[in-house]
Amino acid sequence: MIHAYDKIYLSTAQKCLAHMLDYMVNDLKYPLEKAWEYFWGSGLSRNFELGDCTILAGTSGVELARRVLEQAGEPEPVRKASYAYDRSPEYWTGWAIAYYQWDTGLRFSEIEQAVPISEVRMLYTPYHEMDVRQFADKMNELYRAAKPETNLKSLRTLAEMSQSELARQAEIPVRTIQQYEQRQKDINKAQGETLLRLARVLHCSIDDLMEKVPQQ
Repeated sequence: MIHAYDKIYLSTAQKCLAHMLDYMVNDLKYPLEKAWEYFWGSGLSRNFELGDCTILAGTSGVELARRVLEQAGEPEPVRKASYAYDRSPEYWTGWAIAYYQWDTGLRFSEIEQAVPISEVRMLYTPYHEMDVRQFADKMNELYRAAKPETNLKSLRTLAEMSQSELARQAEIPVRTIQQYEQRQKDINKAQGETLLRLARVLHCSIDDLMEKVPQQ
């Protein structure tokens, strides 16, 4: 699997997002959903997703929170971070979701659309006591349940094309398209020529066809 950015930045990225959420919720008293919305709706989240080292390694969680709030048009916070000894559920939520974004390469907005931050927070018990990989597996399960259609089917539907029409234009057997859409075959393992033909017909990139959440 291709991760969102180099693993050497993962630990600091997790701590940064964890401290950001903890500070915004527990010190500044923003609701978790609002704090998260401010983040994933900002340009800073895109820099984070792409592994911008000035964000991941060069910015503290408190600094990131201040920049997020500035972009959201909120007043500059004056309260300092408390840095409680016991990690809060919000801290874990930021730490865990940063891992999941890195693991899948999904955008934070895509994750939020499928699994809202409030649902991620509810996974604190029991997953904060487990290996983060088990949390990621649970998130994959929730993501697939919320987004049962493959990217190929979504793009084909958006283009208002039947499976047979796509097969004809892309010169690919219709059975192959059915297998990809039903996840009987993994489109991530398709030949480059097959992906290129589909992308040309659907006017998308090959990356748009890839499934970022592993199959069961």
